[in-house]
Amino acid sequence: MRIQDIDITIVKGDITEIDTEAIVNAANTNFEMGGGVALAIKKKGGASIEKEAVERGPGQVGGAVLTGAGKLKAKYVVHAVTMGMDFKTSEEAIRRSAYNALLCAHDNNISSIAFCALGCGTGKFSPSDSAKIMAQEVFRYVHEISARSVKKIVFVAYSDRVYQAFSNNIERYLNYMIKKVSQGPFLTVDGIVEYNNGIIMIERSNPPLGWALPGGFVDYGESVESAVIREVKEETNLDFVDIKQFHTYSNPGRDPRFHTVSVVFIGKGRGTLKSGDDAAGAGVFSEENLPANIAFDHKKIIQGYLDASR
Repeated sequence: MRIQDIDITIVKGDITEIDTEAIVNAANTNFEMGGGVALAIKKKGGASIEKEAVERGPGQVGGAVLTGAGKLKAKYVVHAVTMGMDFKTSEEAIRRSAYNALLCAHDNNISSIAFCALGCGTGKFSPSDSAKIMAQEVFRYVHEISARSVKKIVFVAYSDRVYQAFSNNIERYLNYMIKKVSQGPFLTVDGIVEYNNGIIMIERSNPPLGWALPGGFVDYGESVESAVIREVKEETNLDFVDIKQFHTYSNPGRDPRFHTVSVVFIGKGRGTLKSGDDAAGAGVFSEENLPANIAFDHKKIIQGYLDASR
């Protein structure tokens, strides 16, 4: 399958024979390669891999360290620290080490990487759960990192049982997330900005046209509070202060473009009103002089605000 510019495959086999630029070893904090996948990598690639990793240690659970790959086909080994010296792992350890392995590859301009089933050997973690966690971290990597160096990810299962678990869960989960992200609903914010004995409305410069409360889409990694403050500033030049959540509007037909959910805030506007680049105009309106052409369901939102204010 393919997510944006990354090819993802699942194979059954020996990770030491995979033709990728880097392979991932499920490491312990001391980087001792005495069992499981680690031992197989050391046997085929040589003791220099372990020696280089140990010199970089000790590591932190959830971290990742890059070494050479000795005699292996791969050029590098990414040692993803999934456990301490008690040889126990956890969801958090697998999650963090999988993501940090991808970041390690990205930071070193590595284009292809092969993962073993993190936590499923010595750590005895459920292969199905490990597959889902690793799929989630791949999805996170795709959506959080721009100009990605990694273009190919291979999941390598060492047994029929692990292969079945990874085949059943990774592709299905990623397809589900892609579908959910692409079809929405999409999260937005709107601000009821009290200013000069009225509320601010902006004249939209993009369809749907008309007058609307200042607002817009929440960016990835942004809170709704930060988003509404940013949007009000961008569209009105005002600082949005003393804000509090008013109501959430989620009717599937509230936006003629697609399904959006808006978290609406009430607050005060501070500063000088001036329409921003993405607004054709801005004005202060009272209940008696609301514009005729109001976009979305903002007339309903304003009426709810007025009713609550009485």
